[in-house]
Parts: sequence; C-alpha cells; structure tokens
Amino acid sequence: MTAKFEKFMLNGVEYKTRLTQKWINRKKWEEPNPYLLYSHIPGTIMHIEVKEGQIVEEGDTLLILQAMKMNNKLSAPFSGKIKKISVSVGDKIPKGALMVEMEESEAE
Repeated sequence: MTAKFEKFMLNGVEYKTRLTQKWINRKKWEEPNPYLLYSHIPGTIMHIEVKEGQIVEEGDTLLILQAMKMNNKLSAPFSGKIKKISVSVGDKIPKGALMVEMEESEAE
C-alpha cells in the first residue's frame, strides 16, 4: 500500500509528511466561544449567585463549583447579560460541561 504524502508550509519552507489515521480522525479544533462558560474540572454546583437576564460586571461571581472539597468561584470574564444558566444547585457536572451562557448587554 502506497502512503499518500501531504504538503504543508512552515516558516516559508515546504515539507512533505504522511498523516496517521489517528491524526486524520482527530477532533478538529474550533475557536472557543467566549460567551459559553464551561467547567474546567468536574465538581458539584454549590450555589448560583445570578439569574437569567441579569446584567453582570466583569469579575462578578456567577456560581460556586465545589471540586476536591474546595469551593471554586466562577467569575464573569467580561461585563454582559446572563442569557441562560444550564446547571442547578446540587448538580454533579463533568469537566467540559456548559454552565452559563452570556451575551452582550444592550447598555454597552
């Protein structure tokens, strides 16, 4: 079986390589959406400090996630409006779970 070579440019130099099946089947990278806030660690939602439709400022605490017996505060990364809260108090969530969806507030 003849392997197919792929060409690519890096710093103005052309290279040829063979791609593995693992590389071909990988999950493609997508630019993250800053308005979707995901959990970085698994844990339990202990307290939700905001409501849907509420305007928040950058740094405001949105919720408390307990992981490994430590309370982790999820803070607003920018000023905006809470569009949707996808978790409830007591939920045990895995890493990568969508917790809060934000949007730009009309006041901006």
